[in-house]
Amino acid sequence: MSGETQQPKPKPKLSDRGRRLLKLRMERSVKFVRQESWRYARVDENWRKPRGVSSKMRRRMRGWPRIVSIGYGSPRIVRGLHPSGFREVLVYREEDLEGLDPERDAVRIAHTVGMRKRRAILDKARKLGLKVLNPGVVVEVGVK
Repeated sequence: MSGETQQPKPKPKLSDRGRRLLKLRMERSVKFVRQESWRYARVDENWRKPRGVSSKMRRRMRGWPRIVSIGYGSPRIVRGLHPSGFREVLVYREEDLEGLDPERDAVRIAHTVGMRKRRAILDKARKLGLKVLNPGVVVEVGVK
């Protein structure tokens, strides 16, 4: 549609340091795996703390996977942010959009919201200039 003007994509309000730390957090992601999950098909990779008395992983021996510890945490100013740099806000109703800052907040519509209410939320978010992280497929129904 060539006649329509595209709205500029909202950008998060982050300092240069915050932007750099967010990029660093995205690059540096350690995957923690459950002990012996690579050895047995019945053991999932979901993280569980190794508790065995003679566990090589618990004793952090060389050659074994890394274990979860406080040092792997992300910097405080980017902790909990969406990869786009926005703070995620879960929305169930149109009224939940009130008081959100388009420079800092991004909307995620709850999965229990139906199509009719989703459309209403999307319209209001567009008017307020908010970024919607999961707009979903909105199909226009033809009038007979």
